[in-house]
Amino acid sequence: MTQLKVSQPDKSRINRRKHSVAAREVSLFGAKNQRFALWSAGILALIMLSPFLWTVGLSLKDNQELMLGTDAVFRFPYTLQNYLDIFKSSSVFGWLKNSFIVSCCMTAGVLILSSLGGYAFAKLEFPYKNTLYIVVLMGLAVPEQAVIIARHQIFSLLGLHNTYAGLVLPGLAGPFGVFLMTQFFKAIPAEITEAAVLDGASKFKVFWKVLLPLTLPAQATLGILTFLTSWNDYFWPLISATEQEMFTLTVGIASSQMNFAQSEGLGFLSSQAVFSALPIILVYIFFQKHIVTAVAGGAVKQ
Repeated sequence: MTQLKVSQPDKSRINRRKHSVAAREVSLFGAKNQRFALWSAGILALIMLSPFLWTVGLSLKDNQELMLGTDAVFRFPYTLQNYLDIFKSSSVFGWLKNSFIVSCCMTAGVLILSSLGGYAFAKLEFPYKNTLYIVVLMGLAVPEQAVIIARHQIFSLLGLHNTYAGLVLPGLAGPFGVFLMTQFFKAIPAEITEAAVLDGASKFKVFWKVLLPLTLPAQATLGILTFLTSWNDYFWPLISATEQEMFTLTVGIASSQMNFAQSEGLGFLSSQAVFSALPIILVYIFFQKHIVTAVAGGAVKQ
């Protein structure tokens, strides 16, 4: 029998073909997985959005039609009258103002206190630092409901109920913010701090001029989370704000659904809910780049 000999160039071409076939198979498999992941993500997103889409549909229907049955949301015609009625006679603008004031003040306070606390725990040395840090982190394990009675009694004695201070002050105790900012300050190389000290900068100047600008992604993330938490908070405003002019959006809309659903109409209440959600949607759209940067990149680009 004669044995065929394969030259070296032929072997190279055969190996290249095998590699190309394997690469095509891997790419096809990867493309299928990518399509499956996209479809799965789209279906899950649709399921999560379905309550909001249902509310939007209700807000576009006439109240008289909805009294006959909520299945009218699937039929034409639709109307914007419910949204026009918000601008004519509605308490939602007062509630919107209260929520905006409380959320902005709470966000600013949390950012200031968390940044100062994070800088102290990460870059300064003082007695019982580790013990105090552990005590702060223990606050993450204490639910709000466990201290609600004591908080209510203290605020009643101080006369802070039905005031903006009464709505803002409890949210300033944010152990998560201190923890987040501490980790970001620790990630900043010590050489940066040492160089600033050698140039004659004080500790506060090092914090304000050098380190704080490097933590902007963390501050953006913490600010957004704090703003959303404050905007959506219902439990404490329900207890502290008992007068209608001090209602936040969550309490005000809930009171409308309980007390005025029959008189004002389901479509009108749904339009109030959609209108109140627009500021949060805009905040997320505007700051989403900072969230991605904080999660993917960290505080300092090495």
